[in-house]
Amino acid sequence: MANHKSALKRIRSNETRRLRNRYQHKTTRNAIKKLREADKKEAEAMFPTVISMLDKLAKNNVIHKNKAANLKSKLAKHVAAL
Repeated sequence: MANHKSALKRIRSNETRRLRNRYQHKTTRNAIKKLREADKKEAEAMFPTVISMLDKLAKNNVIHKNKAANLKSKLAKHVAAL
């Protein structure tokens, strides 16, 4: 167990951050699944929101920036092909 006050605080803050990252990542994955299942009109409406979510995850290092770019590219192709 940690002995320093700062280490205890770091444990608490890491757990809070981990839960937030997990929630945002899962929410984004669900949004991507919904976008892939949606028809053209819905998908076009959802597309900017999902792209924004991916950008935020990449900015906060929840996912790698290249993974975000690959997902955005695939989603753009999918929406264009509808």
